[in-house]
Amino acid sequence: MSYKIAICSGKGGTGKTTVAVNLFSTIQTKWTKNVQLVDCDVEEPNDLLFFKDAKIINRSIVNQSVPVIDESQCTFCRKCEEYCEFNAISIIPSVKYASVDPNMCHSCGACLHACKFGAIQEHQHPIGELTNYSRGNQTDILEGSLKIGSPMQTKIIKDLKANASEESDILIYDAPPGTSCPVVETVSAADFVILVTEPTPFGLYDLRLTVNLMKEMQKDFGIVVNKAGLGDREVYAYLKEEEIELLAEIPFNREYAGQYAQGKLLSDIPPLIEQEYMKLAIYLKNRMNHD
Repeated sequence: MSYKIAICSGKGGTGKTTVAVNLFSTIQTKWTKNVQLVDCDVEEPNDLLFFKDAKIINRSIVNQSVPVIDESQCTFCRKCEEYCEFNAISIIPSVKYASVDPNMCHSCGACLHACKFGAIQEHQHPIGELTNYSRGNQTDILEGSLKIGSPMQTKIIKDLKANASEESDILIYDAPPGTSCPVVETVSAADFVILVTEPTPFGLYDLRLTVNLMKEMQKDFGIVVNKAGLGDREVYAYLKEEEIELLAEIPFNREYAGQYAQGKLLSDIPPLIEQEYMKLAIYLKNRMNHD
């Protein structure tokens, strides 16, 4: 059974992906090769930008089951419309009209259960794809990609997580930004969550939201401060007040920003950056051994 680590942030641009890819590289280089990086930011996956040697080994389509109503069999009783919790079904008996909005449907199957006349069948709609990449002899990186115009991130993230190998020692989930349903789905199976923040008012505001979510989900978590030295000390005061563990600090530096902009890893920069990611990896290894 894999030890699952989710890396989250309350806002985009905080450095979540920076931490995810560099932690993955550090663990793979210094600890174990048997680790997988799972890019769950399916609206805009970009972990692969940092691993130009990765090659595609498998690609598959993700389908969503969407009900289709046969108006020739439908009695327009509106029972399916009543059962639908997501307002995806529209029935107008006076003009014998029945329709399902695939963008609002959550494929729960309630309408199929409601219909006693066999008027509803499920059809498969492609909503995205999953891709496995290798940098050696096994899958190292998994990526989910949402079809443009589709709102069903959660379905792809669920399938992406199921596609990851439970035989890996460690799975690292790079979560979408924010605190909405896709983040909840990403974090749901995690053994530990790393919250990435920055020492700015915006960073602190979104960190509070993410911390509240982790507490509500009863998840163990710790904080990585990215761009340390930028902004103020309010984030640190908040961590002290809430007794939240600070796991690592990644300093703000133009050299590091330039390295990142070129799609290069920061974990190889000695000595400070390398030490911070090593410290983070050792912390996780100790947690893994004690959990």
